[in-house]
Amino acid sequence: MKEFLEFIASHLVDHPEMISLDHEEREDKIVFRLHVAEQDVGKVIGKKGRTAQSLRVLLAAVAARQGKRAILEIAE
Repeated sequence: MKEFLEFIASHLVDHPEMISLDHEEREDKIVFRLHVAEQDVGKVIGKKGRTAQSLRVLLAAVAARQGKRAILEIAE
């Protein structure tokens, strides 16, 4: 899942070298925290949050195939 998110995010931003992805496991779910450059935050979130929502849907699908739940948080 981590590699999948890094791959998608690196193709959305102008500065892929600034991407970092942390994750922590809480009870029955995995929380991913995506950090991007300040000028790339808007590209990852998208208009009205549509890009971020799409990323979350894709992540949920990948996690469901592994029998897990996943949450995506976007930070600067």
